Amino acid sequence: MRLSSSEPLDLNIQVPVMEKKSNSKKIVPVKKVRMIPRDISWLAFNARVLQEAADNTVPLHERIRFLGIFSNNLDEFFRVRVATLKRMLLVGKSTRMHMEENPDEILDEIQSMVIDQQREFDRIWEGIENELKEQKIFIRTERHLNKDQQKFVLNYFNEEVRTNIIPLMIESIQHFPFLRDKSIYLAVVLARQDNSVRQKFALIEIPTSILPRFIILPSKEGEEDIILLEDVIRYSLPHIFSYFGFDKFTAHIIKVTRDAELDIDNDISTSLIHQIEKGLKDRRKGKPVRFVYDKDIDPLLLEYLMRRLGLSSKDNLIPGARIHNFKDFMDFPTSVFKERTHSQRKSFIHPLFANASSVMHVIQMQDVMLHFPYHSFDTIIDLLREAAIDPNVTSIKITAYRLARNSKIMNALVNAVRNGKQVTVALELRARFNEADNLEWKTRLEDEGVKVLIGIPGLKVHAKLCVIKKRIGTKTIQCGFVSTGNLNEKTARVYGDHCLLTANRNIMADINRIFAYLENSKHDIKMLEACHTLPVSPYSMRSFFIRQVEKEIKNARHKKGGAMILKMNSLSDPEMINLLYEGAKEGVDIKMIIRGICCAYTENKKWKKDITAVSIVDEYLEHARVFSFGKEGQEKVFIASCDWMLRNLDYRVEVAIPITDPGIQQELKDILAIQLSGNVKARILDNDQNNEYKRDNGKKIRSQIEIFKYLHEKQYNS
Repeated sequence: MRLSSSEPLDLNIQVPVMEKKSNSKKIVPVKKVRMIPRDISWLAFNARVLQEAADNTVPLHERIRFLGIFSNNLDEFFRVRVATLKRMLLVGKSTRMHMEENPDEILDEIQSMVIDQQREFDRIWEGIENELKEQKIFIRTERHLNKDQQKFVLNYFNEEVRTNIIPLMIESIQHFPFLRDKSIYLAVVLARQDNSVRQKFALIEIPTSILPRFIILPSKEGEEDIILLEDVIRYSLPHIFSYFGFDKFTAHIIKVTRDAELDIDNDISTSLIHQIEKGLKDRRKGKPVRFVYDKDIDPLLLEYLMRRLGLSSKDNLIPGARIHNFKDFMDFPTSVFKERTHSQRKSFIHPLFANASSVMHVIQMQDVMLHFPYHSFDTIIDLLREAAIDPNVTSIKITAYRLARNSKIMNALVNAVRNGKQVTVALELRARFNEADNLEWKTRLEDEGVKVLIGIPGLKVHAKLCVIKKRIGTKTIQCGFVSTGNLNEKTARVYGDHCLLTANRNIMADINRIFAYLENSKHDIKMLEACHTLPVSPYSMRSFFIRQVEKEIKNARHKKGGAMILKMNSLSDPEMINLLYEGAKEGVDIKMIIRGICCAYTENKKWKKDITAVSIVDEYLEHARVFSFGKEGQEKVFIASCDWMLRNLDYRVEVAIPITDPGIQQELKDILAIQLSGNVKARILDNDQNNEYKRDNGKKIRSQIEIFKYLHEKQYNS
């Protein structure tokens, strides 16, 4: 047992010490690297999400959820990526010549791909609606209500909806109303049956932030009827506009997506908090980057809206079906389904903690790796709760990127402060779309006495780290963890991640050095030079990975069997991709598991060995980053918080950690092997991004189910 930092490490294998290297350079390859455009690759990823919605083997409620995920993904894509491309168009031609991609061409291709995907989306939804009907679940419109339902809807409108809407007669308003991002609007044409008066136009914002999108109606026995909030309003239009004398109404949903990128400069003389607050206000006023509308909308109304919004045919105008903001369908009411609406696979406590009275005691004895969501995230919460009440604990330091709304992690830290501990939280305020929540957490934590670090100019803190210090007599004992995923108990139920809990002195020393860097007002990057065990961005991560790949290229050249397995969310860094091409050219056995963006081509006639690459999209979101270098039996395995993207390697604080415990290393190797052997939910990442399913004639292997079985068997065999 390891009792203090002065006692020897009780590990089977010592953690290797990294070579000291100079600060990682931001290298721009001399030769332009041939890559798949990032945004086109991302759309190919979202097409894989759409495939899940089309898969008849997926439970119906899950297919509806995947439609919601697809829609939410696409919204964010337009807010950020398309907005960025449109900004690039404003740059002079001489500057654009040096860009990796031509924004005009990419935007045209995006428009074409999105319209094709929208058609596929509508086709899938039509099929799902038919399957819902087979299960006696009906989505009723305002035109298909029986008398009881009509009475119910009108009562619901008067009691719940009326006071939450403000109809706008847009033709009489000099300054066109600002249409909010993330909201949907009912665009209404008001007329008379006898055409005795000129038709008028109106807008009504659907109050989905206040009221539920789905309202369950009185239904026949054995049936479930649902109406959407916008259709409640459609049904009530004659009552809303009764005093105008109109008796003919047509109404269609429209939606504007706006530029959501926060322009936060590196001027340290301006408060970062004030910059973010200003950025959040500006985001709400961002330029439109997409206009989605019902393809059956009145042509005159569409023309009028485009003119008042200042839109043209080049502004990503996307015609769709009747329903928009499908992201709300992630919360489609599951109570109406007779089938099981939850996975039969439940997270379980890691066997080493199942009957343990102290999480910290177990970690002091040995390294433990948790694999979420198979293992329960409760162990992390229990660790921090234990630290909060342990009288020997003196301090807790932790990083936070995306937190649960009612974070049990943060509540444990608040209790630690109340119990006299020194608590430091490096809270990244610039976590996209979580800025407002993180600002709120900053205030709450500081009010309780937590020391909050709020970021570094030009860098996001994306590493997932924790160090807990105990003082027993004259001895200091430390333990903590390094994770690939966010400290968020909600997303940990569906995100596939790895978290190493350890008391290793070398690792704890490096984590302390990273916190010293974060706490130092000058943030001198050379302070990270003292890290000997953990590769850290932006100091040594890039050079570290380059060295690992170059070693395997050298092994292949000398017929020593160069090999690597790379698992990450995204691969888009030109320098790393160019190195992979060099490896394939020399015959390195390269296997990749890339969930999202993959800008690397995987096949080339000039290579000795093509790259094997798959993407797994299934019930859980594959979020872990795992890197294995070396042929079988000689692998060096690492987990990390970073992908191989320019931003991760050069413009974020990221951490990788070597896995040296033989048992844990074997677990990771086994999990990677299961994922590479998967032939049910794995798609092949080829040069054309066709998303063909990986199929073979052997046993069907759905990797997430097989990993659950693998870890569950270890649970009962322990």
